[in-house]
Amino acid sequence: MAEVNVLVVDDEEVVLASCERALQSQGYAVISAQSVDQALAELENNSFDVVVADLVMPRKGGMELLKILRETYPQIRVIMITGYSSINTAVESIKLGAFDYLSKPFSPAELVLTVKKALEEKGRLVSPYLTDQEMPGQMIFDNIIGNSSRMIEVFKFVSKVAATDTTVLIIGESGTGKELVARAVHKNSRRKDNHFVVVDCLTLTPTLLESELFGHIKGSFTGAVSAKAGFFEVANQGTLFLDEIGDLSFDLQGKLLRVIQERKYTPVGGTEPRETDIRLVAATNKNLKKMVETGTFREDLFYRLYVVPIFLPPLRERKEDIPILVEHFLRKFSSRYQKPVPAMSEKVIKCLLNYAWPGNVRELENTIERAAVSFEGGEILPSDLPEQIQKEVGEGAGLAPGTLGELKKMKKQLREKAIEDIEKEFVLSALSSHNFSVAEAAKAVGMQRTNFYRLIRKYNIKLPKSEEELESADTHNHDH
Repeated sequence: MAEVNVLVVDDEEVVLASCERALQSQGYAVISAQSVDQALAELENNSFDVVVADLVMPRKGGMELLKILRETYPQIRVIMITGYSSINTAVESIKLGAFDYLSKPFSPAELVLTVKKALEEKGRLVSPYLTDQEMPGQMIFDNIIGNSSRMIEVFKFVSKVAATDTTVLIIGESGTGKELVARAVHKNSRRKDNHFVVVDCLTLTPTLLESELFGHIKGSFTGAVSAKAGFFEVANQGTLFLDEIGDLSFDLQGKLLRVIQERKYTPVGGTEPRETDIRLVAATNKNLKKMVETGTFREDLFYRLYVVPIFLPPLRERKEDIPILVEHFLRKFSSRYQKPVPAMSEKVIKCLLNYAWPGNVRELENTIERAAVSFEGGEILPSDLPEQIQKEVGEGAGLAPGTLGELKKMKKQLREKAIEDIEKEFVLSALSSHNFSVAEAAKAVGMQRTNFYRLIRKYNIKLPKSEEELESADTHNHDH
């Protein structure tokens, strides 16, 4: 794929530096500009896919740049950066053609996610949902959406194990996206150009499942009028995904164990073993350890499967992802049913955030599809939701209703702790890279020393004694 070019426009050097680091880590070519005039000069000399621009800058602001981009460079996707005080202007920018906006303070993960979504709409990316700036830019995570710390850990783990051939066991409740993770393991492996075969161990009877897995010889049983290749043969050199493996019969568990150990299988009715080269990925919503204790799951198979476990959190444990999931589903179903993207009332957002989601992401997707189908203008109301969700209004955050901006502001509030962690890590990293010299660290990140001290005090970061004395002197001089 050709290089992706991003122009970042902001009058603050620290914002430019942070955006550059996050986007360059994804393999993008990034050019920075500190004014609208400088940005226009770069636009004349370079071709860009995305422009990320601050709304409020000296002399000319982001709205002026947006209008020029819409008229002269309509192919460029524009993302606006806004502070809380200019949130209404940000909403107006969406109406004028901006793709999206980011509310300060935003994390590198939020920036990367929004840029990838813009590139997806532009047709420049296969998948926009790789959200952690530290992961390789070419990893593919189709439709796995989330930027919570729990999901970022899942993304990181998949990126580490995908390149190997080790067996993977995905553990999670129904509706958490286990098959999507299995597909991500396959798509990022050396086997990606070969078959990804899905077998649902729950829906097939043991006899039928055995025939489907191993294949059968002509005449091996009544109705076997011809030989049939099994999944072990079809998935050869690819990936075999056994979904709900906890429902596999005890007899088939033993036969599967032999295939894993010997990489050979024998078709039903056959006598000659055949070789298979598969990468095995399994998934379950059951506690296999307890099943081993009760004697319903083979201990030897359990340890063969439990090489690399990936735990998928239920939606109720990553509610900070609900706004971004809702936004994705709203756009998806509005496009599918050729309707405008609906606005959501404040009460609807409270309902969605307070509900426990026993059906997880699948239930949320179905809920949003139902609301999108019934939407006829105005905004989505609690009455457009299933009855059990309507009851979950509870306490809310007092958001201004009527736009997708509600979701972004709620996302900001929910992720405040995560953002603070990133900010603290940013300060510690700058200090450790410069031997805990506050002056050098502040200069390196483009901040005034007094502002950098303020962050140090905010996070109770311990400084060497000499630096504490300098801070005290600086504070005294500033006060006078």
